[in-house]
Amino acid sequence: MNDITETTNDPNNEWLENYPYENIVLGQAARMVRTLALADIQAFAAVSGDINPAHLNPEYANATLFHGVIGHGMWGGALISSLLGTVFPGPGTIYLEQNLHFSRPVRVGDTLNVTVTCTAKNDEKKTLDLDCLLVNQKGERVLYGIARVMAPTEKLRMPRVHAPHISLFDPEQRHANLLAMGANLEPVRCGVVHPCDADSLQGAMDAHRAGLIHAVLIAPEKKLRAVAAEASIDLTGIDVIDVEHSHAAAELAAQMAADKKLEALMKGSLHTDELIHAVVSQKGLRTGRRMSHVFRFEAPMYPKPLYITDAALNIAPTLAEKADIVQNAILFAQIMGVATPKVAILSAVETVNPSIPSTIDAAALCKMADRGQIKGGLLDGPLAFDNAVSTHAAEIKHIASAVAGQADILVAPDLESGNMMAKQLEYLAGACGSGVVLGARVPIALTSRADSASTRSASALLAKLIAHHNRTHSA
Repeated sequence: MNDITETTNDPNNEWLENYPYENIVLGQAARMVRTLALADIQAFAAVSGDINPAHLNPEYANATLFHGVIGHGMWGGALISSLLGTVFPGPGTIYLEQNLHFSRPVRVGDTLNVTVTCTAKNDEKKTLDLDCLLVNQKGERVLYGIARVMAPTEKLRMPRVHAPHISLFDPEQRHANLLAMGANLEPVRCGVVHPCDADSLQGAMDAHRAGLIHAVLIAPEKKLRAVAAEASIDLTGIDVIDVEHSHAAAELAAQMAADKKLEALMKGSLHTDELIHAVVSQKGLRTGRRMSHVFRFEAPMYPKPLYITDAALNIAPTLAEKADIVQNAILFAQIMGVATPKVAILSAVETVNPSIPSTIDAAALCKMADRGQIKGGLLDGPLAFDNAVSTHAAEIKHIASAVAGQADILVAPDLESGNMMAKQLEYLAGACGSGVVLGARVPIALTSRADSASTRSASALLAKLIAHHNRTHSA
């Protein structure tokens, strides 16, 4: 007898059923089919801790004898374990021994046929020897060996236990991909305003060393160098302009930007209102639009970057001010490569309600876009947060919209809600964020005192991209 039980680990099959020892015959086999995806390699590395660059670093892997990224050898071993534990013999099986021979690498896209075949039985110990074989789509043997298991002695049929969902998110790679957007652009001359604490100074230096900006440090020099010495930050070759205090630093930076001696500004350890007041006071930096802040987030559970505005500058914007906030965000998203940004105007509900002013503003903003008063984006609102980012939520509420469920830009009704939304994404959802102020003649990389050095360098990258855009377009 040579029965073969086939399975593809169908998640729709809600039951697991085993084969007791007494029912198993020599030659009986089971098979499953699995295709290796890049996500499998990443998940296996995350769970096992095996970060061998042969599996995760394409540049390194291309230089090896395998000439490309390969899957972990024990990923194939895990497939054998899965087949033994869930199909044949199935639940109740106890793994005792396994030897494996690795004969060929497994690459992304390879489809493996995994087969286990009973070759020996020990009636006294109720153990089985099983021949294990993995063959790729070309018919080539990639892995083989013998497993010894203690088979179940009782028939079991039980509900399938669903494994936890794994969401793969690599913040370092996302950060590297973002910085790569400006790799072919020369650094822009950026005034770093009063970076008199270790975090803001380190962030500025990281951005400078990475070629994002040519940093010009504007601060009390004695205080600045004391911070650098204490934090072991090398300021060799860095332009430093000595001023008395943070107010003077902000005023000089704004003046230099207005005189076109700087193409961007970066907030240091001074208060945001100090810097923004200095910028607003310079007529040469005004564009006719309200200044506003935009966060750029990459969230683990959202398929594309998400832009949130305004969560830092405008406390309770009027309708006219919201129009400028939306226009600034659209321009920014376009600079970041989104040709026609989908803009969700947020409120607590998705219907117009006179008792909720933000729904009235949302409807008005959409009509302004229809009339060409806001250009370049596709607007819809009011939308609640769930149906702005979830197609499923939008479908449940019968919302027919080209924006709902796939927004690029989320426009908050006020600073409080925007700020809470941004902080929740960062601290509860693990999103990677950066931010910039638009609406002036120069971009302003605006960061929080709690932001990491990577957030600061990412914000510098945003300012760099906007500055290069401004060289060929009116601000």
